[in-house]
Amino acid sequence: MGEEQEDPQKLRRIAAAAYDYENDPRWADYWSNILIPPQMSSRPDVVDHYKRKFYQRFIDSDLIVEPMSSGSSSQSARQSTPSSASSTTNEQPRSRSTGYSTGSSSASATSASNPASLRWDRQTVQFSVNAWVFVVAVLAIFPFVPRNLSNRAYRLSFVGTACSSVYSLYSLYGKPRAWNMQALQVYFQTIIVTKDFIYFIYCLTFVTSHLYLKFALIPIMCRALEHVAKFLRRNFSRSSLYRKYLEEPCVWVESNTTTLSILSSQSEIGVGFLLLISLLSWQRNIIQTFMYWQLLKLMYHAPATAGYHQSAWAKIGRSVNPLVQRYAPFLNTPLSAAQRWWFR
Repeated sequence: MGEEQEDPQKLRRIAAAAYDYENDPRWADYWSNILIPPQMSSRPDVVDHYKRKFYQRFIDSDLIVEPMSSGSSSQSARQSTPSSASSTTNEQPRSRSTGYSTGSSSASATSASNPASLRWDRQTVQFSVNAWVFVVAVLAIFPFVPRNLSNRAYRLSFVGTACSSVYSLYSLYGKPRAWNMQALQVYFQTIIVTKDFIYFIYCLTFVTSHLYLKFALIPIMCRALEHVAKFLRRNFSRSSLYRKYLEEPCVWVESNTTTLSILSSQSEIGVGFLLLISLLSWQRNIIQTFMYWQLLKLMYHAPATAGYHQSAWAKIGRSVNPLVQRYAPFLNTPLSAAQRWWFR
C-alpha cells in the first residue's frame, strides 16, 4: 500500500525535475518575486525546491512538496558530526582572533536562528512602498484631481517604483564584488535581464521627462498590485478585516497574474507608439523615445518579459502586415530595416 501511494508522487517529482522551466515565462516571473538572501538563491537545492513549488502551483497541484527545512536540518546534522574535541579546537582560535567572541557569537546565533525576520522586513518594506505607489498612481489618474497635484503624484509613482526595484535588486543580488570594469560588467550582465532592472529603467525614462503619459502608469500599477496582494494573502489571511473586504480582490489578483502581465506588456508597447506620435508635437523628446524603444527591445529579449512581449508583437504583426502589403507596400523596406535592428 505504501509503495502504491508513493509511486504517483515519484512520477510527479520526476516530471517536475524534467520540466523546461527556462522556456516558461511564468517561471522567470515567479523566481524574480522570491525574496531570499543572495547566498541562498545560488544554492541548487533551494532553486530545485522553488521549482517544485512552481510546478505544484502552475502545473500539477497534486505534487507534494516537502518543506525545505528538513533538508537544511539534515545538512546541518551531517555537518555537526565531527567530534567535540575538534569542534572545541576550532572554536578556540576563532575566539582569539575575533576578540569579542560572545558578542559576535550571539549576533550570529540570532541571525542564523531567525532568518524569517529578515524576510519579513524585506517583504514589509516592499509592501509599504508598493502600497504607497498604488495609492499615488490612482491619485495621478483620477480625473477630478487638480492638475498640479496629479502631475506630482505621477512623478512620485515612478520614483517609488524605481526605489522598490533598486531595493529588490540589492536584496537579491547585493552589490558588485569590486568597483572595477570587469566586476561591474559581470554584475550588470546578471541583473540587466531581470524584471526589477527593467522596471527601474522604465521609471527613469518617465521621471526625467516633461511629457505626462498617464497610460504609462498601468504597468507599475499592475506590479504594485501583485506585490500588495501577495503580501496581504501571506500575512493577513486570518484577519477578519481582510476576509471581509480584501480576500476576494487578492485571490483574483493572484489567480490572474498572467492577465496582468499581458496587460502590462500591451501597455508598454502602446506607450512606445504614443512616444512616436508625440514626436509630431511640440512636446517631442527624441532621446526619451530612442531610449524607450531600446528598453522595449530589451523587454522583447529578456526572459522575464519575453513571452508576453513576443506574443503581443506577434498579434500586431498579424494585424499590420496584411494592411501594409495591400495598401502601403512602399513601407516594406523601412519595416525590414527596423526588424533587422530589432532582432540584432
